[in-house]
Amino acid sequence: MSQNPQEKPEPPVFPAVNRQQPLTRREARQAREAEEAQAAQAQQQAPAPQQAQAQQPPADLPASVVDTRNPQTPGPWTPPPAETSSNRETLDGLDFDSVVTGPVPVDAARSEREPVGASARHEAAHGAAAGDHGRFDDSAHAIFASLADDSADSPDASGGGRGDSPLAWRQQNYFSHEPPKRKRRWLKRLVITLVVILVLGGLAAGGFMAFQPQVAALVAKVMPQNNDYTGNGTGSVTFTIKSGDDGSAIATNLQKAGVTKSYTAFYSLLLHQEPQIVWQPGVFKLAKQMSAKAALAALQDPSSRLQNTAVIPEGTAEKDALQTVATATKIPLAQLQQAAANPADFGLPAQAKTLEGFLFPATYTFPPGITAHDAIKTMVDRSFQALDQAGVPVADRWNDVILASIVQREAGLKDDYPKVARVFLNRLAQGWDLQSDATVAYGTGHTDRVTTTDAERADAANPYNTYVHAGLPVGPISNPGDLALNAVTHPADGTWMYFVTWNLKTGETIFSTTQAEHEAAVAKWQQWMKDNPGYE
Repeated sequence: MSQNPQEKPEPPVFPAVNRQQPLTRREARQAREAEEAQAAQAQQQAPAPQQAQAQQPPADLPASVVDTRNPQTPGPWTPPPAETSSNRETLDGLDFDSVVTGPVPVDAARSEREPVGASARHEAAHGAAAGDHGRFDDSAHAIFASLADDSADSPDASGGGRGDSPLAWRQQNYFSHEPPKRKRRWLKRLVITLVVILVLGGLAAGGFMAFQPQVAALVAKVMPQNNDYTGNGTGSVTFTIKSGDDGSAIATNLQKAGVTKSYTAFYSLLLHQEPQIVWQPGVFKLAKQMSAKAALAALQDPSSRLQNTAVIPEGTAEKDALQTVATATKIPLAQLQQAAANPADFGLPAQAKTLEGFLFPATYTFPPGITAHDAIKTMVDRSFQALDQAGVPVADRWNDVILASIVQREAGLKDDYPKVARVFLNRLAQGWDLQSDATVAYGTGHTDRVTTTDAERADAANPYNTYVHAGLPVGPISNPGDLALNAVTHPADGTWMYFVTWNLKTGETIFSTTQAEHEAAVAKWQQWMKDNPGYE
């Protein structure tokens, strides 16, 4: 041990652990370098046929210096021998801490500066062990004694007859018994790749759903497929176009019904139609396995249309609605009128004398062979459904339907419906007459107009004349739709008492609170009538 505590201690030097001391790494490296230098010198001096002999190690070089483990050193290379169970058990029983923490030889630096052969260093170490206090620790001899004996007695177990101890074998053949841990970088790359695939897949799916018709048309154009039938087909199929169906829905339904072979065949054909087709609800007689072109032609052919679809517009009167149903279903008008003569059979309020106001305006597709009673019941039930959706109590159905029928005939623009309902409600609340021209016209039998003459407005014999009769008329004057029913149940807020539709082309209406405001609005309407003759 150094006498100066400021100096760093020299590395420990262990005593010999067997009869032939193993080389340190520095000694082995220096020995290889010296051996390589000698081999190179011998190769330069020896003739060419003797180059193979020059590669052998010098005869006077100790056997322990020759490193046969490295194929790059002179001489034949053999793989290192396997470590035996006896070597492993001996090494596992050693206390390496006692060796590392033992005394440090004071001559370690000098021994490193003067490399010698393994056998010479072994003898020098044992010769000086008794006389040099502090050079080696006796405990190291005791710890490694088993290795020395084991090496001497069993040369085969220690290294195939080379005299190496188990510790030397392990030092010169293995740097570590534990393989280095590999970082799982592939796992991170895999996660990132999966996330990217999911994101791109979601974007692709969203784009395909948004632009499916365009994509289908493009694919059909670029890559034609056998996705269409040929000819006019065979058999018979009844196909229905419902209200609100567009080209995509019709293409889908045609494929489901077995009319066309694919959605793409029909829809791609529609995209090339100029002008764009406007579909009308109805029932059509088609065939199975028709080409897309033949199916489209049949849907546009009036002869293919089964006349059992009735379209009832908002504000249609009962007599006009029954005539439309008779034409669509081929049911005689007399049968429909006879069935309609008993409103109580359909659940109408007790005050109802006719079906007026309860034949809900909509598009109806009646099945073939339907009876007059069932056709009327279909429309009445639809009216009750609309009243329930508007929040009209059953007890208020009669009055609300009457007022809604007036609003339906008097209002023009959609936004004016709640305002017109408010004007009539304000008049009823103030005890005023409704003074609706639409009610007077209905009483005269003219369901196609709302204007009246002075004589018609003065006729007290007309029960629907709201100029001479106070309150609501005796019954509805049309069949109101959802817009008018909702306007009555949810009227606008305002103090208006008058309204005048001054522009009959656009339906623009002026709402007034005072008589003077109303007279100014009437004058504006009269001027418009002069500027646009032909309007009534």
